[in-house]
Amino acid sequence: MTTIKNLFPAYATHPGLMLADEIEANGYNQIDFAKLIDLKRSQLNEIIKGKRNINADLALLLEKALGIDADFWMEAQKNYDLDKARIEAKNKEQLEAIEVWNVAKEFIPVSFLKKEQIITGNPLLDINKVKDIYNVDNLDQLAILSVQHNYARFKKSNTLKADVINIMGWVKLVQYKALQLNVVPFDNENKEQLIEKLRNVLFENKNVLPTVQNVLHENGIKLVYQTKGEKTPVDGVSFWSNGNPAIGLTLRHNRMDNFAFTLFHELGHIYEHLINNNQAEFIDLDLKNEKEEYLNSIEEKQANHFAENSLIKADDWNEFKKNLDQNNTDEAIIAFAKRIKINPSIVRGRVCFTLNNFRTFTQISNEIK
Repeated sequence: MTTIKNLFPAYATHPGLMLADEIEANGYNQIDFAKLIDLKRSQLNEIIKGKRNINADLALLLEKALGIDADFWMEAQKNYDLDKARIEAKNKEQLEAIEVWNVAKEFIPVSFLKKEQIITGNPLLDINKVKDIYNVDNLDQLAILSVQHNYARFKKSNTLKADVINIMGWVKLVQYKALQLNVVPFDNENKEQLIEKLRNVLFENKNVLPTVQNVLHENGIKLVYQTKGEKTPVDGVSFWSNGNPAIGLTLRHNRMDNFAFTLFHELGHIYEHLINNNQAEFIDLDLKNEKEEYLNSIEEKQANHFAENSLIKADDWNEFKKNLDQNNTDEAIIAFAKRIKINPSIVRGRVCFTLNNFRTFTQISNEIK
């Protein structure tokens, strides 16, 4: 609730304006009233225009001439002085904030954060919000963050239109939102049960996004869905958040096969890498299109392997793959998916990836319901 002490006007009202109204209301012109209180007309005019203040001696004269207590005039002058001081202080803060913002905005995806209604466009308000999101004490540290290896590597991308500032902003927003979530403690021993629950959710394909989020939260893993901005070809990110592993997903393709693989890829990072390193952070781009060196790293290969074998068990896939050319039909894929209880679009995605052919006709829906 806003308190009175936090409120002050946009501009200060000098008591001279009130004095002018009272002079007129009492039937005086300024010349006659100046003579009445033994004041030069020029001095009275300066008071009315706010160029001269009302002091105690003048307040007593006004009390006698207009019948308005001297205390009123002194209080009005005091309020004007306080309001003026507050406004000047606020303006100074605003100017300083604009100066800081003009430098810092080069390291912030301003349009993305505005679109997501994270910042308002007023630097005086937005600076503290950005500090919270990026977890920095001052905005000078943003430049240092942008050249850290985890973000700077995206500058080397040749095949994707990636903007390191936009990617960093998306990741930091996901991490900020994850901090707002409270989930149960994470237990590494529940891995197999969690995988089976998630497979069932994907197989049933009903209310998938909130159900997956609830299942992960019940197992101590935070999940944030966050749309991406421009030049942010990110599928997902995994990291530690206040004692719990966390995942952020963009859903930028909004397809079941892509969602399932990205989700399990990030789970792979959690179970293969994060449990042994609470400082690690894995940012994953479009894995099918990007050929950068980091995608060939051991960590990325292990996360891919985890996703593939968790979604479709190795023995089942190897058996199906023996006759993949013949099995590359909707009927065969649906029958296999039904047998192993996995969404058929996930099987089809694996088939297309293995054959490097994504243009075959299908009636298998890739919709996330």
